[in-house]
Amino acid sequence: MTTFAAGSPGTAAKANAALVARLERLPVTRRLLMIRVIIGTATFFDAYTVLVIAFAMPKLVTEWHLTPAWVGLILSAGYVGQFAGAILFGWLAERIGRLRTLLITIVLFVSMDIACLFAWSGASMLVFRFLQGIGTGGEVPVASAYINEFVGARKRGRFFLLYEVIFPVGLLFAGLAGYFLVPEFGWRALFVVGLVPAVLMIPLRVLMPESPRWLAAKGKFDRADKVVTMLEREAVKEGKPLPEPVARPVTAPATGAGWRDLFRGIYLKRTLMLWALWITVYVINNGLVTWLPTLYRQVFDLPLQTSLLYGWITSAVGVVASVLCALYIDKVGRKRWYAIAFLAATVPLVVLTALGATTATQVVILAPIAYAILQTIAFSLYLYSAELYPTRLRAVGTGFGSAWLRAASSAGPLLVGFVVAGLGIRYVFAAFAVVALIGGVVTIRHAVETKGQVLEELSP
Repeated sequence: MTTFAAGSPGTAAKANAALVARLERLPVTRRLLMIRVIIGTATFFDAYTVLVIAFAMPKLVTEWHLTPAWVGLILSAGYVGQFAGAILFGWLAERIGRLRTLLITIVLFVSMDIACLFAWSGASMLVFRFLQGIGTGGEVPVASAYINEFVGARKRGRFFLLYEVIFPVGLLFAGLAGYFLVPEFGWRALFVVGLVPAVLMIPLRVLMPESPRWLAAKGKFDRADKVVTMLEREAVKEGKPLPEPVARPVTAPATGAGWRDLFRGIYLKRTLMLWALWITVYVINNGLVTWLPTLYRQVFDLPLQTSLLYGWITSAVGVVASVLCALYIDKVGRKRWYAIAFLAATVPLVVLTALGATTATQVVILAPIAYAILQTIAFSLYLYSAELYPTRLRAVGTGFGSAWLRAASSAGPLLVGFVVAGLGIRYVFAAFAVVALIGGVVTIRHAVETKGQVLEELSP
């Protein structure tokens, strides 16, 4: 074991290199699995909270006599809040730590869930969803940085994405809850379910250590050493193999870095590339998943339960595709997977355009296929973003990137609403096909492959 006390011999660079070497050889222990479960549960309800409004909306349209413009505004309000939250909490996580920031985000989105229970109009729901979005927007990028910082290069993709797959499962659960609860108990029942994350605050505070990579980046090598030592002891106690650390040429953690470093050196190109990927994939996917239940109801005149069921199908196929991505992306590689997925998704979108999207059957078959293919990109971009930034920028860089996710998610429902009203449903799918093609071109030309590489080597 290497000691990292402030007065110990050796430079900060050697101390950091030793810490990274020890982290890279750690097996997946019960504590790491527990961390994934606890953070995954928070992320599950983050996803549920994001999408639940889509399944409440068909009921709210009737109850509050909402116009299509109001529907678009309410659906978009949460994403506007998430845009602000992703930037704010990404910045905060670099300063006060990953765990403290996660606790704040959970408190915020649970308290606003309670407020949504008492919403009385479109305007009140819009305000509450905006404030709730600030919390949900901050949780996932900070959680992504946190989990990435515990796992070695060879296992990172699979371990992280088997956590991240909980996000589309949360979207799926929102659809199931909408299908079973709304017709029987009304839309408020959906927000009652969203109160569950309140119980996560206890294990979050008691059982989970701070990220050792973040501690090292702040010069707190003593505390980082204690966390890594604890993980090593637990691995030995569980009978897991613990090979000797392999020294790597790792630099000392940079100090005094700020968000401006996202736009300097090698990170400028990475930042712009990631923003383009976040925007293109989420304009399409959140435009589809939030509006489809209402489209089935208003455009095709389907019964409420059928509309909710068809919306749930979209989320379900997204979960299946996400699991496949989690299992195989470490073998295929991030860049190749994304390029293939973007280009493949244009096919069902172009077919829908050619057919005219004249029946609900056409939409419920082809739209979920496009959504599922793109969902493999959407849910894994948190992994990819965290890999492309150093520890000092990881949370804020992921936060900035996912902020564009929120902006794109806000634009998606508005785009669908205006295009359907002005041109017709088929042109929505034509627009989405063009956006997917742009994402594919950006990936092919500018993406960086990260599979199997140590975080500190990828991002000095």
